[in-house]
Amino acid sequence: MSFLFLATMLGLSIWVIILFLPFQSYRVNEYLETEITKENLDDVTVLIPARNEAQTIKKTLASLKMQHNDLKVILVDDQSTDSTVKEAKSIKLHNLSIVPGTKLPSGWSGKLWALEQGRKYIKTKFLLLLDADIILEPGLIGKILFKAKQADIKLLSLMAHYRMISLWEKLLMPAYVFFFKLLYPFSLSNLPNSRIAAAAGGCILLETEVLRKLGGFEPIKNALIDDCMLARRVKKNGHKTWIGLTHSAISIRQYEKFSEISQLVTRTAYTQLRYSPILLLICMLIMSIAFIIPLIAILQDGSMMLMGLATFFIQIICYFPILKYYSMNPLYALSLSFIGILYMLFTLNSSYHYYFNKGASWKKRYYKN
Repeated sequence: MSFLFLATMLGLSIWVIILFLPFQSYRVNEYLETEITKENLDDVTVLIPARNEAQTIKKTLASLKMQHNDLKVILVDDQSTDSTVKEAKSIKLHNLSIVPGTKLPSGWSGKLWALEQGRKYIKTKFLLLLDADIILEPGLIGKILFKAKQADIKLLSLMAHYRMISLWEKLLMPAYVFFFKLLYPFSLSNLPNSRIAAAAGGCILLETEVLRKLGGFEPIKNALIDDCMLARRVKKNGHKTWIGLTHSAISIRQYEKFSEISQLVTRTAYTQLRYSPILLLICMLIMSIAFIIPLIAILQDGSMMLMGLATFFIQIICYFPILKYYSMNPLYALSLSFIGILYMLFTLNSSYHYYFNKGASWKKRYYKN
């Protein structure tokens, strides 16, 4: 029995396991869409960290204006060098407070330092952490608040609908969500007794007192995957968390170029592997078996070709629900092996930057644990 035959069997086995695991992480069962409710938003403050977000901040704040006229919003200007503050003020949001951010201390990530500075001004029971490039459909905050209160959820997170207009966005952004759900199955993350905890940092509703008791953002001050780390800490302290997809929180950041999506993934890929060369090797081996070997097997004869085709078919079945949710052409499912290989390269690039460059780069800052 050849190595290629064994590897092909393993590749098929990986996808059969993904397909039939009870929690079926590839399915879209956890989602929340906007709905007009009678929830009082006086008890909610939106906290937005912003660093050089002049192109997006107006649309983000305008969408908050549609939620409630008197919605409290705190924007922390993380030492922007563009017209972020000017653009924010032009919206004339009634209850907008702009906090000038101070110099980034050693050991902190920029976003978490901005959030920590803004957190100290929060006086409401609930806090909504919102990225400066995300717009919310009318009624969404009320719907999130209603669900959190109804189910006693202390941290509720929505994975924003990424922009999927350019070719690279259509090809790679649905896969970004797909792989995230494989790493952090939402159905398991939402179970109180599960050790898995996930959140999407672009839109997180959190009880202010829970965050205060956790020590604010300082305990996770240097975390690059800060959203999942925060969810893990909330859950570890006995509280319920929930994560789902949505069409009602929309990321307007453009990823027109391949390099822009590469940077997005590269920034945290090696962090996911805890900066471990052994885990990197295991990851590359598994991804090679799952994505490269089936393509080679299809070019062979007999049973090996059949196993390769079966693997390819199961990949399509698993990827289809995400494509359907985002109203994408189902033919993109045929490209999953190619996409998987690209994500392998992103991960290798992430490890390269860690060992041979300054580390992860974001907003012209470098982070290296």
